[in-house]
Amino acid sequence: MTATSANDLRIDAHQHFWQVARGDYGWLTPALGHLYADYVPEDLAPMLKKHGITGTVLVQAAPTEAETTFMLSLADKLDFIKGVVGWTDLEAEDASARIARMARHPKLVGLRPMIQDIADDRWMLSPKLDPAFQAMIEHDLTFDALTLPRHLQHLLSVLRSHATLTTVIDHGSKPEIANGNFNGWAKDMKALAEETSAFCKLSGLVTEAARNWKRDDLTPYVDHLLACFGPSRLIWGSDWPVCTLAASYDQWIETTDWLLRDLSQADKDKILGANALRAYRLS
Repeated sequence: MTATSANDLRIDAHQHFWQVARGDYGWLTPALGHLYADYVPEDLAPMLKKHGITGTVLVQAAPTEAETTFMLSLADKLDFIKGVVGWTDLEAEDASARIARMARHPKLVGLRPMIQDIADDRWMLSPKLDPAFQAMIEHDLTFDALTLPRHLQHLLSVLRSHATLTTVIDHGSKPEIANGNFNGWAKDMKALAEETSAFCKLSGLVTEAARNWKRDDLTPYVDHLLACFGPSRLIWGSDWPVCTLAASYDQWIETTDWLLRDLSQADKDKILGANALRAYRLS
């Protein structure tokens, strides 16, 4: 991610830390190889410095409030963590009160239910969630939508009903790049871009591609996101350390530079930092 001046703002708007012994990462098993290990700030900091990245958004990896507390404790100590996207049970009877309490922390900027792991694809349509969505609106918290392509029409329904809910679609909604499935995803993403004010993250794409992926494999998907959301609503993130299943931090940086090579510097600056400030209200 090439710096152009000392005033460049670069935000990695999607990264994780975890400690396996904490025990609440249900998806994190030895089958994931090198991911089944601790990933802590000291591992990421040198890469941020190398690439001139001045801040990050730390995103939940476990469906527990305990993990959110853990992440906020890191954010209290580390200036480079500009915001935390946490978790709470949005279906709980006291969800509104929980959200109000959590929102008191100045670095809590959003919440993310792990929709991709929920068996019911229509879960987000439940009226039980309405008070939680309203509380997020009232407390200026961003809804990170961890969706798969099959969820997109349901997400559109939710955002039609909650038009003022600031929403970021994680990882371009994980298009099935390895299988070349494009048309259905592309249609639904276009509808979301046109009918809502949602942002979309330019992240997590390499892990959806084939193991021997090439930059050209990603091009049609990134070009479509650019055409739909434009440079003012795309947000760059690494998805580190999950991205290391398919690419190193350096490789994703290099790939990003190549994918965005035809944009003006002003538009690159939006995607690589400024849009994250708006979507997450970062200071």
